[in-house]
Amino acid sequence: MKITHFELLHVRPRWLFLKVHTDVGIVGLGEPTLEGRTRTVAAAVREYERMLIGQDPRRIEHLWQRMYRQTFYRGGPVLCSAISGIEQALWDILGKSLGVPVYQLLGGAVRDRIRIYGWTRGGRTGDYIENFIHHLEARQFTAYKFAPIDACRMIESPAAMQRAVDRVAEARRIVGDQIDLAVDLHGRCTPALSRRLARKLEPFDLLFIEEPVLPGDTAALTELSAACSTPIATGERLFTRWQFQELIERRAVAVLQPDLSHVGGIFETRKIAAAAEARNIAIAPHCPLGPIALAASLQVDATTPNFLIQEHVTLGADYLKHPFIVKDGYIDLPTDVGLGIELDEEKVKAGQFDGDWDTPTFHHEDGSIAEW
Repeated sequence: MKITHFELLHVRPRWLFLKVHTDVGIVGLGEPTLEGRTRTVAAAVREYERMLIGQDPRRIEHLWQRMYRQTFYRGGPVLCSAISGIEQALWDILGKSLGVPVYQLLGGAVRDRIRIYGWTRGGRTGDYIENFIHHLEARQFTAYKFAPIDACRMIESPAAMQRAVDRVAEARRIVGDQIDLAVDLHGRCTPALSRRLARKLEPFDLLFIEEPVLPGDTAALTELSAACSTPIATGERLFTRWQFQELIERRAVAVLQPDLSHVGGIFETRKIAAAAEARNIAIAPHCPLGPIALAASLQVDATTPNFLIQEHVTLGADYLKHPFIVKDGYIDLPTDVGLGIELDEEKVKAGQFDGDWDTPTFHHEDGSIAEW
């Protein structure tokens, strides 16, 4: 079997689908989306295409090493996102060629269904309460996440802190104690600010606090984990096992959130999860992306003992022939071959666009740039 060519499709709202074609007719699906820079990643995917044409797609580890190491400059969001989408497609090809789901090739499933959480969002934090009420009426999920803060100054006022606390308190009041609640600070807080806020949020028994500081500050995460009882989560903006190594060794957080479309792909995530398992650290993959990225995540979730819960923003009704179904907060273990999905080509065609999507911008009151 040989790789013949790649096909890239920009689809709304901001996703990039990849089809890796082979000379035996098997086509693998991947999603090398990088929010706000997907057109740049598409160029990197094309550069890797030249490297991979004529190669056997089943030699996944060998091709991953070739893409990662033979470009001399390695790592970072663009190159790793390109590799991630290609690697997902290679696993899809391998599973399809052998007639089994990808998780069977990773050691087999360790669970029968996969817990998934809902995202409540709106115009910034404005209408999150209405979203909670809507979701709870549908009784679809057993856990939710939302962002209780917008732009933060380096040191905030007591009033600003209280607004965030009030939002979490109201969310907890609405969902009750039987449903898990997590908050995402999106790296908007300084270490000093996150320590203050985390302590104020302790009474609400959160599932986790996500990205309380910007990625890469392992010392701050370690200190914060020691200073509060709420589990701390991070990892969506880290790339490959090397960037997760110190977090795991120092047990700096309770939850790691690798993104399968950024971190290096399916097998890279499984390697990170295995290392985290030895330190009793949970895995909750990040996935605010499309249905291919979610399908890849579910394959890892199925075979990972220390899996906690899966993020998503779509179940695939927009682009899949058979969207995922959530029942009582879980998705049943996928049983179809490869990644277990099939694109609805008519919907994909209707959803195509030029790929131009920019990351939203936040500003402070003085006009300076704030963290999004």
